[in-house]
Amino acid sequence: MRKLNLIIDNENKLFFIENNSQGIELREIANEVEDNYGGYIALASINNKLYELTTKIDNDCIIKFLDTNNPDGSRVYSRSLTLVFIMACEELYENCKVSIEHSLSNGLYCEVHADRKLNEKDREKIKLKMQEIIDADYKIEKTIVTKKEAIEFFNSQNLKNKAELLKYKEHDDIKIYKCNNHIDHFYGHMLPSTGYLKTFDVLKYEDGFILLGPREEDKSKVRKFIPQPKLSNIYLEMEKWSTLMGVDTVLSLNKIIENNHYGELIRIVEALQEKKLGEIADIIKQENKRIILIAAPSSSGKTSFAQRLSIHLKVNNLQPVSISLDDYFVDREETPLDEFGDYNFESIYAINLDKFNKDLNDLLDGKEVTIPKFNFKEGRSNEGKKLKINKNQPIILEGIHGLNPLLTSSIPNKDKFKIYLSVLTQLNLDEHNRIPTTDLRLIRRIVRDNQFRGHDATRTILSWDSVRRGEKENIFPYQEEADVIFNSSCVYELAILKSYVKPLLESINSDSEAYSEANRLLKFLQYFVELRDISDLPPTSIIREFIGGSKIVD
Repeated sequence: MRKLNLIIDNENKLFFIENNSQGIELREIANEVEDNYGGYIALASINNKLYELTTKIDNDCIIKFLDTNNPDGSRVYSRSLTLVFIMACEELYENCKVSIEHSLSNGLYCEVHADRKLNEKDREKIKLKMQEIIDADYKIEKTIVTKKEAIEFFNSQNLKNKAELLKYKEHDDIKIYKCNNHIDHFYGHMLPSTGYLKTFDVLKYEDGFILLGPREEDKSKVRKFIPQPKLSNIYLEMEKWSTLMGVDTVLSLNKIIENNHYGELIRIVEALQEKKLGEIADIIKQENKRIILIAAPSSSGKTSFAQRLSIHLKVNNLQPVSISLDDYFVDREETPLDEFGDYNFESIYAINLDKFNKDLNDLLDGKEVTIPKFNFKEGRSNEGKKLKINKNQPIILEGIHGLNPLLTSSIPNKDKFKIYLSVLTQLNLDEHNRIPTTDLRLIRRIVRDNQFRGHDATRTILSWDSVRRGEKENIFPYQEEADVIFNSSCVYELAILKSYVKPLLESINSDSEAYSEANRLLKFLQYFVELRDISDLPPTSIIREFIGGSKIVD
């Protein structure tokens, strides 16, 4: 017998293995410490590299387990759950086609294309079949094959699109997962077996189904699904746009780029966005809205959007003015504190709500007001410029609290027009592998932070969790408060952003905490053909805000 000295969550753990043993599986070690975790352990990190729980350890090392409350762990659980969903549907409905579409509320929206429209009874059958598969505890076995072997296999299974996409993968190794009789390719890690899926639910929603996993606060309970009809409508609009452009997967985008038809694609996307902006401006004009509130998560292109909307408002004979919420911060010592005792600048109570609402009401009444100017160095509010507006001058307000009713509680609803700006990618890698919206925003931010703020990719990645927490608390709960949701994603943008972000991600060393995330992003970017010719990209494009060359963003 020989000893393994492992450090797990800063605690020394001693394990014994046979001298001739290949090691001990991570899942065995996880069983020893799982009670210390709030979620289900789904993955492990060793030296900033991610490993599946079936990996064998045969030397001393530092292990960090990742549960379903961790983004990486949550992705593994969700991905494995989709596998079981696909298996259940294919067993129940002959020749059906399952597509994993996008996240919605706290779940994952999926569609099943069968010979008829599925209903609530089908939902019950699917859930029961999924539970059977989970109870059987089928192994999810990984095999690494060459690209040639994988392409031949998927062609033999009549999965032509999956096979064709693999041709673009830059590395030759392809992970194939087999579970019972189902074989598929996933671009991320998986759980060891179906029995690891302890908590789940399936709901019928619109034309498809919602898959739900465990809650963060109580893993034994399923996440709560809150219908988001406005956001759902935007996804439907995206589908129509994708049909119009003939682009719904990375494969179709790659072909357009290879055939040099990308110029027209760029022009169509930009024209569709301009049309949407014009429609929004028309509503504001027709309904005589005086206050325009814009809220958006990080890297949604809020600044470009506000400038482009302002132009469309001027076309409608309006003269918008902008007010920065940042100038209404309370003095530093009055700023609320977070759970760690630090100043919480993202709290809505970090804003002087009384002063803000009084100034807005006075402006709407035709009075002149003195707008404060916040001195960030001193942490104090000083007197700023004087402002008086006419009735044809709507006020544009952008900020994370734009849709929170508390922000403009004293302003009549008839005067307000609320806009939520998001980045909802239309593209999936294939029917079973989606591209999370969050990943697109993170890539945008990495590029922008490097281009204009002098930050390296490591800094941006390591701050991303904090950014996401702020969004989850202050932005996402109020999405459905919006009068209009605008999707700022451009179907071609990852092909453009790849050439900017790839060297930044590759520069992150394996000893960095950001390495695993950088590696994950690089893995899915390998499927994209780079689009280096940006001559067709107009200077007003939202993408210019991130790569440079914008004529409307400083």
